[in-house]
Amino acid sequence: MTPIIYLHGFASGPSSGKARFFRERLEAAGARVTVPDLAEGDFEHLTITRQLEVIRRAAGRGPVSLIGSSLGGYLAALYAARHPEVERLVLLAPAFGFPRRWPERLGPEQMERWRSGGTIEVYHYALDRNCPLSYGLIADAAAYEDEPEFRQPALIFHGAHDDVVPAGTSERFAAGRPNVRLVIVDSGHELHDVLENMAPKVAAFLVAAA
Repeated sequence: MTPIIYLHGFASGPSSGKARFFRERLEAAGARVTVPDLAEGDFEHLTITRQLEVIRRAAGRGPVSLIGSSLGGYLAALYAARHPEVERLVLLAPAFGFPRRWPERLGPEQMERWRSGGTIEVYHYALDRNCPLSYGLIADAAAYEDEPEFRQPALIFHGAHDDVVPAGTSERFAAGRPNVRLVIVDSGHELHDVLENMAPKVAAFLVAAA
């Protein structure tokens, strides 16, 4: 059976409730699941490139399937576009366009303060405190495309009321891509209140098809 890697979201970690939930459900369905720490204990110097390298090491050389949440979903798409050995993807409110979301959210003045100062304080959900984050994340992210062109079968879940990454982002991505199936659910960005309904669909897509 194809092993599965779960990719957590931004400022999160392997111990997040969603990571634990899907690991338990997928392992109960017979899958082998790995949940790496994408920051490797160094959130301040987080970059897209470093996280893709963490995924590469976790994946090894054989076939693998990916499930990613928010930034983890974007990373899964980037990785699959570069690694044909990825077999299937489940993307949960994927943060397509991550490189440009920070300027849209912070505005030019705050972005310039971040660039000139080198770091910005960001709340880290897993650590439950503010942590410094280097501007290197933005500089590095500029090298990556907003919408990775992967060819593998993918299942996307996106909340209709998502106020972090609007559902229209996934709707635009799925349009015209026959390998992508999009399911809009009655939820927000975290999808916590619909996980029980999603779990059997995710297991069927990643495990039953393996």
